Amino acid sequence: MIVKAALVQMKCGEDREEIVERAIRHIQSAAEKGANIVCLQELFNGIYFAQYVDAKYYDWAETIPGPTVARMQEAARKNNVVLIVPLYEKLITGVYYNTAVVISNEGEILGRYRKNHIPELPMFFEKFYFKPGNLGYPVFKTPFGNIAVYICYDRHFPEGPRLFGLHGADMMFVPTATKGTYKYLWEIELKAHAIANGLFIGGVNRVGIEDKMDFYGSSFFCNPRGEIIAQCGDKDDDVLVAEFDLDMVREIRNQWQFFRDRRPETYVDIARLLP
Repeated sequence: MIVKAALVQMKCGEDREEIVERAIRHIQSAAEKGANIVCLQELFNGIYFAQYVDAKYYDWAETIPGPTVARMQEAARKNNVVLIVPLYEKLITGVYYNTAVVISNEGEILGRYRKNHIPELPMFFEKFYFKPGNLGYPVFKTPFGNIAVYICYDRHFPEGPRLFGLHGADMMFVPTATKGTYKYLWEIELKAHAIANGLFIGGVNRVGIEDKMDFYGSSFFCNPRGEIIAQCGDKDDDVLVAEFDLDMVREIRNQWQFFRDRRPETYVDIARLLP
């Protein structure tokens, strides 16, 4: 089956309404280019606020469903695309997640993925804002293939993509907010996940300068051989569209029998050993 997917790489500023409007225009542009699936970047509708420690940003969290998701549902219906919408989720006051909502091409919420691995690093003060995800590693079935979502820091942990592959994912989208010093690692990790699990992967990053954070863009798609098949630049907004032949997933998994040759009974220490 042939499908087209798109990554929307954006600069972000303080005008959150303008960002949402621009994202909707980019979604329409992707659909006009034939995209069936469109993925936005991590926490797409505002600056990357986790570079600060400031409780005022708790007010940016939204319920799901909520106002931004409703607008994205309309955009999905209008453009006949599956949308992956990463945003700041409010469950109740004081309980917040870094979440990606998956919306069908008919505008229905298929589900959500909550970022499982939450960093606490210089300029990435995410533990101040987000609880670790509690929804596991879901795969979302769509008319255009089976979709998985992994968010930014998650990509350092290979267990999630392996579970996505075992759960039947054809492709994995990785919305991120990653600054320049990590570019080489980002590309290596996503290519490795594609190879190890027989997946198409789309990594979409922010672009531009937000206070002290310089995001390198360079969003890209790679195939299950780990080959980059399309990539953005590192300076500006872009809508990257690539075509997938999902039959390649079956072909590569049959050729490289990594799932067949797994030895899960020998890996029990992964779950048992603690640092």
